[in-house]
Amino acid sequence: MSIPEITQTLLAAKKVKGLSFADLEKILGRDEVWIAALFYRQATASQEEAKLLVDALGLDASYIQQLTASPVKGLGPVVPTDPLIYRFYEIMQVYGYPLKDVIQEKFGDGIMSAIDFTLDVEKEEDPKGDRVKIIMSGKFLPYKKW
Repeated sequence: MSIPEITQTLLAAKKVKGLSFADLEKILGRDEVWIAALFYRQATASQEEAKLLVDALGLDASYIQQLTASPVKGLGPVVPTDPLIYRFYEIMQVYGYPLKDVIQEKFGDGIMSAIDFTLDVEKEEDPKGDRVKIIMSGKFLPYKKW
């Protein structure tokens, strides 16, 4: 995946300011994962959110227009090569159909929304090695019969 120029600029400004995504969560009033998605142009900011972000990062107001534009979403048509991102791809290869069956047993024929959706990342301390806990919550959307 090639990193858009605006993403590189936002990440560099964040680093210069010494801010984390959790710090920006407090400033914008949005979840840190959503803010990271905004950085990578996988989400769209409101005018107010974009202004708060560019002000916090010390960037020119010209970035507001890019941050409020509707992005093209997704990683592209190729298998991701970044090891961490690939693991999510691998998880879906291994557990995708089992998750689908379990969800549909519990809810019926339908899908989990990625639009009416939240994603949280937590750190679980463990003496055998810290663990990453990811919590996905999406509205269930049953398939319509007609």
